[in-house]
Amino acid sequence: MEPSLVLVCGVALVVLLPILLVMASIFADTRDIWGHLRENLLAGLLFNTAVLSSGVLALTAFFGVSAAYLTALCEFPGRRFFSWALLLPLSVPTYVMAFVYTGLLDFSGPVATFLRQHLPAVVPWMPPVRSTGGVILVLSLALYPYVFLLAAGGFASQGERVLEASRSMGLSRGRLFFRVMLPMARPFILAGLILVLMETLADFGAVAVFNYDTFTTAIYKAWFGFFSIDAASQLASFLVVMALMVLTAEEWSRRRMRYVRGRDGRRAKRIPLSPRQGFGAILFLGGLFSVAFVVPMAQLFVWVAEAWREEFHLGYGGLLLNSLILAGAGALVTLSAALVLAFAGRKANGRFMAFLSRVSLLGYALPGTVLAVGMVRVLTGMDHLAAGTLAVFGVGLSGPLLQGSVWMMPVAYMVRFLSVGFSAVSSSLGRISPSMDEAARTMGISGFSLVRRIHLPLIRGGMVTGAILVFVDIMKEMPLTLMTRPFGWDTLAVKIFELTSEGEWERAAIPAVALVAAGLIPVGLLVWQKERAKR
Repeated sequence: MEPSLVLVCGVALVVLLPILLVMASIFADTRDIWGHLRENLLAGLLFNTAVLSSGVLALTAFFGVSAAYLTALCEFPGRRFFSWALLLPLSVPTYVMAFVYTGLLDFSGPVATFLRQHLPAVVPWMPPVRSTGGVILVLSLALYPYVFLLAAGGFASQGERVLEASRSMGLSRGRLFFRVMLPMARPFILAGLILVLMETLADFGAVAVFNYDTFTTAIYKAWFGFFSIDAASQLASFLVVMALMVLTAEEWSRRRMRYVRGRDGRRAKRIPLSPRQGFGAILFLGGLFSVAFVVPMAQLFVWVAEAWREEFHLGYGGLLLNSLILAGAGALVTLSAALVLAFAGRKANGRFMAFLSRVSLLGYALPGTVLAVGMVRVLTGMDHLAAGTLAVFGVGLSGPLLQGSVWMMPVAYMVRFLSVGFSAVSSSLGRISPSMDEAARTMGISGFSLVRRIHLPLIRGGMVTGAILVFVDIMKEMPLTLMTRPFGWDTLAVKIFELTSEGEWERAAIPAVALVAAGLIPVGLLVWQKERAKR
C-alpha cells in the first residue's frame, strides 16, 4: 500500500472513530434516563429544534437574498460599502450575539429601563427577548452572511445577454426577479441555507444563553447533569443522522448546479434605483447592518469600559494564552492533515481515495457537542486498552493517559475543522497544472523534493489562508473546548460561557471583544478575495 494511501486512511480513521462510537451507543442500557427523557423532554427537543431551524432558515433567506439582490444587481448610493460591510457579522460568534441582545433587551437591561422611565406605556407591548422569536432573530442576524455571500455571487454571475433576453419579453422588474434571477441563483442560495442549517443544528452557546432546549443543550445536560455519557451519546446520534441528511442534501444541490455564462462573459448591468427606492434600500441595509454588527459592538465596548479596571487583571492574560496555544496547535495539526489529503488526492484520483477524502471532511458537519462525546469515548477506550496492556507487565496507572489531556485537544479540533483547512489548500493546489509537474520531473525534481521545492512555495497563500481560518474557528469554538478541556484549562470562549451562564454580561464583554477581533481576520480575507474577484 502506498504511503499516501496509508496516511489518508489514518486521517479518515481518526475522523470516523468518534462518530462510529457515538452511533454504537444506541445499544447501551440507559432505560432509566431515557424513560425520563422520553416522557418529559424528547418531544420538546424535536419540536424546538424543528421550529428553530425553520425560523432561522426563513429569516436568513429573507435577509441574505434581499441584501444580495440589492448589492449585486442594483445601483444606489452606498452600495459598495454595504457589499462588504454586511459580511462583518460573520466575525461575531452566535453566543456573543446572544448574550449581547439578552443583556440589552432583558427586563433589567438598558432598553427596558429607559422605556420604564420615559415611555412606560410602551413596556407592556415590548416582546420578551428570552423567547422562541428572540433566539431565532439573534441566530439569523449572526448567520445571514452565509446566504448573503453565496447569493450575491449567484446574482453577480448572471450574464447580460440572459437578462436582456428576459427584458425583451416584456417582463416587469418583479416578474424578472422571481421568474429569471431567483431561479438562476437558487443553487447558490440553497448552498448558503444548508450552511445556515448546519450551524443552527450545531449551535450550543446561543441556545444556552436563551435557555432554549435543543439536542445540543440536552447532550450537555445528559453528560454533566445525569452523569451519563451513554445517554449523551444516544442523543448525539440523532444529530449525527441529521447532519448526514444535511450533507446528502448539500451534495444533491451541488450536483444540480450548472451554469454557463454567455460567450461575451459580460456581467449584468446594475439596475439604477430611483431616489425613493435608493433611500428604501439604504434604510433596509443600514438597519440590518446596525442591528447585526454596530449595536452589538457598541454595547460590548460600553460594557468593556465599565468592567475594564475590575476585570482585566483577573487572569485574562492566561485565558488568552490558553486560547492561542490551543488554536495554534489545532491549526498546525489540521493544516498537516489537510496537506496529506490534498497531495494524496492529487497523486491518486480514484473512487476509493475520493471516498476517504469525503469521509475525512465529515467532522465539520457535526456539532461540537457530538464530537466532544465521541472523542471522550475514543480516549476512554484507548486509556482502558493501555491500562490493560500495562497491567500484563505489572505496571499500574494512577490516572488516565489520554482523557482530559491538553495535547489530545488539537486532534479533536482537526476532526472538527479539517474541511476548512482542506478547502483552502486544495483550491490552491488545483491551480498548479500537471504540465508544471512534468516540467519539474524533466529537470530531475520528483517525489518529496517536488513537493518541497515546487508545490509548497506555490500554495503558500492557500496554506496561510487555511491556517488563519482554522485558527480563528478554534478560537471561537466553545462546546468542544468546554466538554473536552482538562480541569482548570479555560479559554476565552469557555470564560464567556461561564460568565453568561451567571448573567454577568459586563464581565463577559472583554473576552467577547477579543474573539470578535480575532474573527475579523477571516472576514477581512473574504472581503479582500471578493474585491479581488471583481477586478
